Amino acid sequence: MTNERRVLVHLNKESLSASVAARFITKTVDILDDQDAANVVLTGGSVGIAVLAAINSSPARDTIDWGRVSFWWGDERWVPKGHPNRNELQAREALLDHISVPEQNVHPFPASDEGDDLEAAAARYAAELALAAPSGAALPRFDITFLGVGPDGHVASLFPHQSGIRESQASVIPILNAPKPPAERLSLTRPALNSSERVWLVLAGSDKASALGLALAGASRDEVPVAGIKGRKRTVFFVDSEAAAEVPENLIAPIY
Repeated sequence: MTNERRVLVHLNKESLSASVAARFITKTVDILDDQDAANVVLTGGSVGIAVLAAINSSPARDTIDWGRVSFWWGDERWVPKGHPNRNELQAREALLDHISVPEQNVHPFPASDEGDDLEAAAARYAAELALAAPSGAALPRFDITFLGVGPDGHVASLFPHQSGIRESQASVIPILNAPKPPAERLSLTRPALNSSERVWLVLAGSDKASALGLALAGASRDEVPVAGIKGRKRTVFFVDSEAAAEVPENLIAPIY
């Protein structure tokens, strides 16, 4: 099985979002031609949500059989249901509320006002993942996992120098002391993210250039968590020209 790591550079955030949206639609149609269903892991952040909005506005949006697609999240802020900072709400507003995806195919993380504490919420999401997994597995087959990257190199809610990036057994963990608010979160772990067939990292802006450069230069995952993320088949960094400022030329793939 091949495992490619590529960097695709776009002129700006707008062209980046449109290009990733187009690739997502094409790839998802291809996946559904080959298998009965697809599982997609979503991310938050301005660029991640911009991609979802671009999918929604694409004339090709409904070439996807959305009834065969299930959505999960890489992480979530521990805030009440319907809170504007929830990745779930932002994704619903950008895309999910506008497509014919069955509600049972949408799998948000638990919210802080749904009765569980943070530890129990992590266990509940892990159980939901396992329920959707093939027999004997802990996770569904994630066909495409979207991730953003913070200026410090964090992915999902796995931050530098914290224990979350070193977790090797669990699929979901509670985050108690995130260095950016809110401090409490839920996150998939590195092994869960790395179980994905394809990881698509989408990032824009000059503040991401250093983290991206370090990750591609071989920094440790403790220092730059994104350095430890790699899909089973391939890993693609979709970036704008500002975020690509410190990427070695030999790692930049041409865009056709």
